[in-house]
Amino acid sequence: MSVMEKKRRTEFNKLRKRLRRQVGQAIEDFNMIEEGDRIMVCLSGGKDSHTLLDILLSLQRSAPVTFELIAVNLDQKQPGFPAHVLPDYLAERGVPFHVIEQDTYSVVKQIVPEGKTMCSLCSRLRRGSLYTFAAEQGMTKIALGHHRDDMIETLFLNMFHGSKLKSMPPKLRTDDGRHIVIRPLAYCSERDIEAYAAAREFPIIPCSLCGSQDNLQRQMIKKILQAWEKQSPGRLENIFRSMQNVVPSHLADGELFDFKGLATNSGETEVQEG
Repeated sequence: MSVMEKKRRTEFNKLRKRLRRQVGQAIEDFNMIEEGDRIMVCLSGGKDSHTLLDILLSLQRSAPVTFELIAVNLDQKQPGFPAHVLPDYLAERGVPFHVIEQDTYSVVKQIVPEGKTMCSLCSRLRRGSLYTFAAEQGMTKIALGHHRDDMIETLFLNMFHGSKLKSMPPKLRTDDGRHIVIRPLAYCSERDIEAYAAAREFPIIPCSLCGSQDNLQRQMIKKILQAWEKQSPGRLENIFRSMQNVVPSHLADGELFDFKGLATNSGETEVQEG
């Protein structure tokens, strides 16, 4: 083995351990996985979902609790979609999987005018299909591949375009109360995930429906954040940590903190000594 090969292997082992540690920590911090869980891992074929499945499979072998992992892909009938890639890959790895076939592509193309962003409608249709399948199959958790950078980008998207201080939570209960959604990659950076996916040589399937559209607001936010990180390394980590260290009394939401009821304690009766 050459010196360069040894170095690459050492760096990869460090990267894998870091991702395993971060995913394990997120699972513990938010109680994402419990004994007997049937976890539906949503596999799009992108770097994030591939990494999510791979790390969860690795942790499953040494976890203190027993849980199932079922990979689920939604075939949206996009033109040119290589439908054989994921089934072949999952079958080769011996991973239980299911492919949901639903032509959401045609629906999106019919409803959204040419040149307009398709992501929002595509996401809603995809989510509905996956949630329905999860309910039918008795899945107890739905695992998504969103990572730390996705959560930070969503925070700024909601601030800039929705006037809300809101992001993607690591764990949530759906509005109808029927599902628990988890994001085990919550502590992982996109840069680490990209490096891991490249090293593992996952069969990546690019999104040609919404993810490749130009001038999306998310892409603009991403560029801003990347510039900040380049200018001040560690800034993204600080932003993420701030999401875990919220002080409602120093914001301006009257629903979270009783600003109207604030008063000094000068009206309290003093206790006289002697």
